[in-house]
Amino acid sequence: MDMSDNYVNRFKKIILVFLFITYLLPGQSNAQINLSTDYFKISIDKKGFITSMKNITKTPNQEFSPKDKPSPLLRLYNSNKTVYYEPKKAIYSKTSNVLSLTYVNGSIAKIKIEAKAKYFKLTLQSLTTRNEIDGIEWGAYYTNITNLLGEIIGVARDTSEATNYAIGMLALDDNTLGGTSQTIGDAAPFQYIIHSPDSKRYPLPGHLQEGQIFTLGGDGISDVAFYAHKEPYYRIMYGNAAEVDKEGRISISYHSRDRSFKREVYFSLIPNMAANTPNHLEVQPLPGVDYIGSSIAFWGSPDSIALLNVIRNIVLSEGLPYPTINGKWVKDPAAFVPDAITSGSSYDSIISYTARLGFKAISLYDQGFLRPDRGNEGFIDGKNFEKKPLKLTSGNKSHKEFSEMASKHGIIIGRTPITNSLAPETKDASPFPSDSLCYQQKRLLVKSINSTDTIIIVDDPKHLEEIASWEGHCANLNMIKIGKELIHYLGVSGTKPYRLLNVKRGYWKTTPTKHYDRDTIYKLQVTVNYGYDGLIPNMQLQEKIAEYYADVCYNNGLGYYDFDGQEFLFNNGHGYYSAKRFFHKMFERAAKLGVPYIRFTGATLSEGSWHYQSIWNVGGGKNLYDADTREWGSTTSQGKDLRDVTYSNYFPAGMGGNFPIKANSTAQQYEHIQAISVGVGTTYSLYLNQKDVESCPQKEAIFKVIRTWEDARAANAFPRNLKKQLADPTKDWHLEQLDSNNWKLYPMINGAKGSAVNLTRDIAGGY
Repeated sequence: MDMSDNYVNRFKKIILVFLFITYLLPGQSNAQINLSTDYFKISIDKKGFITSMKNITKTPNQEFSPKDKPSPLLRLYNSNKTVYYEPKKAIYSKTSNVLSLTYVNGSIAKIKIEAKAKYFKLTLQSLTTRNEIDGIEWGAYYTNITNLLGEIIGVARDTSEATNYAIGMLALDDNTLGGTSQTIGDAAPFQYIIHSPDSKRYPLPGHLQEGQIFTLGGDGISDVAFYAHKEPYYRIMYGNAAEVDKEGRISISYHSRDRSFKREVYFSLIPNMAANTPNHLEVQPLPGVDYIGSSIAFWGSPDSIALLNVIRNIVLSEGLPYPTINGKWVKDPAAFVPDAITSGSSYDSIISYTARLGFKAISLYDQGFLRPDRGNEGFIDGKNFEKKPLKLTSGNKSHKEFSEMASKHGIIIGRTPITNSLAPETKDASPFPSDSLCYQQKRLLVKSINSTDTIIIVDDPKHLEEIASWEGHCANLNMIKIGKELIHYLGVSGTKPYRLLNVKRGYWKTTPTKHYDRDTIYKLQVTVNYGYDGLIPNMQLQEKIAEYYADVCYNNGLGYYDFDGQEFLFNNGHGYYSAKRFFHKMFERAAKLGVPYIRFTGATLSEGSWHYQSIWNVGGGKNLYDADTREWGSTTSQGKDLRDVTYSNYFPAGMGGNFPIKANSTAQQYEHIQAISVGVGTTYSLYLNQKDVESCPQKEAIFKVIRTWEDARAANAFPRNLKKQLADPTKDWHLEQLDSNNWKLYPMINGAKGSAVNLTRDIAGGY
């Protein structure tokens, strides 16, 4: 052996020692990583992909990770190139519980993994080489579950008795959102997909396949007409935190974004409909809002205990919003309770009715829209409560006075706002529009104009031809703001000098004034007409509006809102993050003021509102649940569609404003309504018109039926297997109360009582 051979051999030994030290440092390994909770075991391979997800509550353990689809623990996203980067190497430190992932673009991510008793907590601690990385995505985590997809909170559920297992995620910070990094405007398209929850019971026709996308029904304007498919395999989507592949297998994902820089999106919540085509929107930069620190809870458990045993544990352990009613978490089925909704504008007996029914809230729906107007400082009836809009024969009342009457019975009252829509002639809209409005585009005035000029020359016509907003494109709301003047226009010339067409100065009672060359022109982001007319605030002003709603509760005794136009929270381009910031701020302010609970429903349900929102009583009547035909929507598919969404996402289903007590109403009708409500897990808003209620001969019997069922529900007296029977609309039931802790439930067969089922109050509060 010559000297050169000897040198080579020595060099090889040094390299081997170095590699040994590098890869076998104490507590560090690039071998497969196995982690477990009480119910769930995952394996992560040396590339950083989840290759196994097992149910460890059964023997043998059932595998839920498809062999052909390992799941990247964390992907990086470059929006300019619309490219994902997946990990290629993983090194795990057992001493620090930190996983280092190396990516094909050279980035290195450090992820803290904490194995809790019931979930894994994953937190992105740092990322190198991130110049072109403006988003990160947890997942997608692929499963072989094909039953129910929870697209709002990100869950794959197999509810069969044989499997009974669910796998899901929850965001642990506001800037981590359900869905993928590719989601435009951070709010997923509102559309149908094809997915059969049970391929044997509901096989797909030959012309359809899993995952196909279809637009909504109707003309894009009437929201009721959106719901156009009663077939069980047409699944309406209110998010994309869960998706299906061509085999119907469900995947789940969450993402986080760097919001600190200027960007533009081409956004519509319903992009496939002509009436709602996308608009170009400059998204407001939010300095300091970044994906570093993004954190999720990743869990798997038997589906039957997932909500109250696992998800509730995550929410409480991680300090997520936890609204309660009567001491119970609002997601607890034992806390589900209908509300009263007023009709007829007579209030003498409304509180009495509501108390006797066992309900806890009254929606003063016949009072019309409550518009956010910071000019009244949260005093909707005047600072001395001099306005008395609520009519009683004993003397009209202010909201404050009526709320004090209701509170004696443990009842809250509320109104229907238009969320963040800044209406004409309110403080932030006109006649002196705020400088904190959201805008679609920003341009410059090329030539000075006086107070009467209608020739407005702009420096760049790009996107100015688009009609205001993505929703409805309402011509009357197409406007710009220069200084403190709102100016209506329609269209822009196609050649230089570029000028706005069909100009109307001093719009919405603003004052026409002189504007100068190089003044800034803001094309404003707006809502939709039909009485919802308004401007969209920027993020900072929107938070002031959120605080305003808390002030309204405190000043006027309110504790309930029906946020109509809730989708307007997405109009600033920040999507679900915008909704989280809004409700976070409202609840934060309410807590500071000592407001114990704000119950709210609204026009939509999203990952941004899921934690805060108590109920979803949108729409009503035969569109939601038809008690006569016993259908989930006899006139449209809205009832079926919204039931499927809420049930899949562990949220109370809604039957809308419904079931008014009329002269011909019977107690038997409400036995059925209550059985369905308890069985499926729904709430509803019971229309109460004082004149109609008093015309009903069976009024007292109806009150007794509803109260009996509600008392038993609040006592959690219905076991899970019995609820499945109650959910069957073909069956009839009669419930009798024996004492405060015991009931007898009778199946009714041809009008006769069958053998009674004994029900008892659940002292332990189990599910």
